[in-house]
Amino acid sequence: MKSPNIHSPRPPHLAPLRLLIPLLLLLPFTTCVDQSKFRTCQQTSFCRRHRHRKPRHHFRLDPTSLQFILSPSSSTDGAAAAAPAKTGRGLMSRFFGGKSGDADATEDVYVRGPAPVLEGSLSNGRERLMLAVYFQDSGVSRVRITEEGVVRWTSDDVVLNLEEMAMASSVEYLEGEALTPFLDEGGDVSNYRGLKSGDVTVLLKLMPFAMSVFVKGESIMSVNAKQLMHFEQKRDPTTREKRKLSAEDAADGASKKHEKEIVGYWEDGLAIYADGTREERSDNEKEEELKRLRELEELESSEEEDEDGLWEEKFQSHSDSKPNGPMSVGIDVTFPSRHLYGLPEHASSTLLQTTEGEGSKYKEPYRLYNLDVFEYDLDTTMALYGSVPIIVSNNGKHSVGLFYFNPTETFVDVLTDDEESTTAHFISESGVLDLFFLPGPTPSSVFSQYATITGRTPLPPLFALGYHQCRWNYRDEKDVYQVHDQFEEYDYPYDVLWLDIEHTNDKRYFTWNYDLFPTPKAMQNKLASQGRKMVTIVDPHIKRDDKYYIHKTATSKGYYIKKQDGTDYDGWCWPGSSSYLDFTSDKVRDWFASQFAYDIYKESTPTLHTWNDMNEPSVFNGPEVSMQKDLLNLAGVEHREWHNLYGMLFQRATHEGLIKRNRSATKERGFVLSRAFFAGSQRYGAIWTGDNAAEWSHLAIATPMLLSLNIGGIFFSGADVGGFFKETSAELMTRWMQAGAYQPFFRGHAHHDTKRKEPWVYGDETLKRLRKVALERYALLPYWYTVFRHAMTTGMPVMRTLWMEYPNETSLFHVDDQYFVGGALMVKPVTEEAASDIPILFPLADLWYDVHTLAKVQLDKARDNAGVQEITIPTSIDEIPVYQRGGTIVPRKLRLRRSSSLMTHDPYTLYIALTETATAQGEVYIDDEHTFDYEKGNYCLSTITADFNHGKYIRSRVEKGDTWKHHDGVGLVERIVVMGLEKRPKMVSVGKKETSFVYNDDTAVLVIKLPNVHVTLDWDMSLLF
Repeated sequence: MKSPNIHSPRPPHLAPLRLLIPLLLLLPFTTCVDQSKFRTCQQTSFCRRHRHRKPRHHFRLDPTSLQFILSPSSSTDGAAAAAPAKTGRGLMSRFFGGKSGDADATEDVYVRGPAPVLEGSLSNGRERLMLAVYFQDSGVSRVRITEEGVVRWTSDDVVLNLEEMAMASSVEYLEGEALTPFLDEGGDVSNYRGLKSGDVTVLLKLMPFAMSVFVKGESIMSVNAKQLMHFEQKRDPTTREKRKLSAEDAADGASKKHEKEIVGYWEDGLAIYADGTREERSDNEKEEELKRLRELEELESSEEEDEDGLWEEKFQSHSDSKPNGPMSVGIDVTFPSRHLYGLPEHASSTLLQTTEGEGSKYKEPYRLYNLDVFEYDLDTTMALYGSVPIIVSNNGKHSVGLFYFNPTETFVDVLTDDEESTTAHFISESGVLDLFFLPGPTPSSVFSQYATITGRTPLPPLFALGYHQCRWNYRDEKDVYQVHDQFEEYDYPYDVLWLDIEHTNDKRYFTWNYDLFPTPKAMQNKLASQGRKMVTIVDPHIKRDDKYYIHKTATSKGYYIKKQDGTDYDGWCWPGSSSYLDFTSDKVRDWFASQFAYDIYKESTPTLHTWNDMNEPSVFNGPEVSMQKDLLNLAGVEHREWHNLYGMLFQRATHEGLIKRNRSATKERGFVLSRAFFAGSQRYGAIWTGDNAAEWSHLAIATPMLLSLNIGGIFFSGADVGGFFKETSAELMTRWMQAGAYQPFFRGHAHHDTKRKEPWVYGDETLKRLRKVALERYALLPYWYTVFRHAMTTGMPVMRTLWMEYPNETSLFHVDDQYFVGGALMVKPVTEEAASDIPILFPLADLWYDVHTLAKVQLDKARDNAGVQEITIPTSIDEIPVYQRGGTIVPRKLRLRRSSSLMTHDPYTLYIALTETATAQGEVYIDDEHTFDYEKGNYCLSTITADFNHGKYIRSRVEKGDTWKHHDGVGLVERIVVMGLEKRPKMVSVGKKETSFVYNDDTAVLVIKLPNVHVTLDWDMSLLF
């Protein structure tokens, strides 16, 4: 969120710090990430141990241990009859330390979801593991590998979408000749076992252990084919030499390093000294790190076992104790495709690039570890603010997905094979091996299957899809009113005005700085009276001040994350000395949610919503600007186990707080924006891509990043329009606003050290352009809302790569600078300075219409590369290329309004883009736009169909929820625009009543005026030719 700034707890002896601020602001302002602050694989012991070394002992699946666990409808016919079968939880109790059938045996209390259908034991001669295989009615299969006799903490209860995870109705156990169709020629059937449910078969290889997933007999994924699986088990620390780091030496080093008095920390983790200077890394320190890296590289290439970092690990001045020793897990998964996508968040292409092997694009694996990265670099595999360990593969015949369910720090190598396949090698610090296989076979089915695993994106309130105006910081109420009034003066639509950390009483969240904002409730109500909302920031770090009610209560209840000695953790963030609530705890989340009640969060109103930032979590003086891994939650589980979950659980608590404050009264939907995320975050609000910069390269990378987020299920996402850091030119702001208008979350934001970036500061000509694109966004709100409803019900992304719509077109597999909004609009942002033209890829399977001119794009369908045609389009500064796909219908509202809430009763214009056979179909979804009543049936979904080939009609058929009531003021259609109609009609009528129309022979566009129909009702319109 922020650049370096000074924030102190201000105990009495540090009061003079205020006097240092002017001096500190004169220091050089650095806006480039210091990569040395963040670990590489080589500097991370578990990754270094397992990245390039194959395990010396391979696992074997013991056939005598296999137990096929019957559900009431499971098949036992044929080959399955030979399998050992029983009902119940199978071998769970025996594998977790008790005897079979022992009522006192240890159970895995963390696993959730349907019961396994097969269990067995894996061994490599040294370690013993438990294997469990699951099948779900969605077609998803799950394989979970755990340590025998030890229960490791997992997060099924807070990540998985348990309500939709139902067991498959029928599963067959396969062995013997039944497996022949799945084996290569000469394969020994006695070395395999199988499970089949519907079209999906899981093939288990006994020795060495490996797996393959088949759909209709075709292999879609192979697991452990390269025998890279490892599973480090708990060791007895007394049996091995601990390479212990000396705490005294570390302390001595720190004291020598900081001989001056420290009064604070910058966001980059470097100290601020009492004399006004700041810490700088010395050349000696840099040389020591290089020397250390060379030593580690030598160790990695040797035959010796790398014991460095097994029991304690050091990075810079920070030490990480490991009381449980090394507990890393890892496995390889191979896809029959060269095209893998996913693993957000990284500032790189949507298509995953190789990280291993000759000619690999990157030398470092993709890292998944949520971090506050200060103005991130581009085209790198460095970790950023969030993590979703999902990979989706498409090879032109089959789309499949893999959800690698592990929230601990994870590195993923991507390497290609000669056989046109690609392997992802996962290496995690801890946890278990828990893999969900999404069999597809289409992109839509993959995303539907993923939604059943991690949850769905709920409908946002309509205002959240409008324009948001933010800055760090709007100074005071006068500033807020001035900004608001200028939006009014220029008839510029916006929905939300944001306040950053300076609105609080000295960084105490849920409070106000009454010197700057003396009447916050009146301020909110004033904006609300003109259709606007407000957002205030609430971060997870809590100022350690005994007079601050949040801190006082959290301390007394024991709700903070703990150090190893049981005391509350104290780290440094914006308020200075801070503690961090344990959001992995249900009771802490419930308590935190209650703080949003109107009688607790003073001066808050139903139109005030929330921004969660710094929730990776960010700790300025911690390792990698985060918390130490050996800290403990209230259940005694180390931070390393749940680090990537923290931001999501914080957003969840906030989301639940905004619901609780309203559910029993106005039933309003809340809005929460978060920077950190994990799989499942889509259930709780929006995500943005963090601290970007006002550079053309950052504008360009926004699209690939957002497409990757959508692949990870994070649909409601966006990038800061205009760039957070640095100054924005009028041209760059224009191009960014044009791109942002066609991205799901649409917010302008800026750093306080930059000049103002509101739309009117760039001059009249630029203001006209920005206002034009804002009006485009608002006109399309009915379409955006309908697309989000479709995403909620189907799991299909809002912002889609071209291959999602054309999975067989191989020339589109690499494209991530052009995309779809829903299934109807294709967008190509202009991301180069002074661009006069731009190449557009047009799939030839469909017709295309320019949304600005309504003209049909002239395509050469006789070309040899019949799948896609590239056309270079002239582009002016006034707009970016956007095209409507033939066969679709897009609803718009064209009346000029200043906010979305003022558009509710406005009439619709339906834009119908015809196919070559003169047909089209689309949907319009309507509810009250702001409450949860749609869950109870208060909604209306109209399917509009046009057919000018056979039936010569346009018709509406409506699905109404159980509690929907038609309102005369909602849903009126004032205009229908038909593109690509090659013949002028003689008459247009609804029932027996004719309606007026205009037809343009040159453009082949028909405009039907005032047809007096509603999208909330059934109707038929006839055309006579």
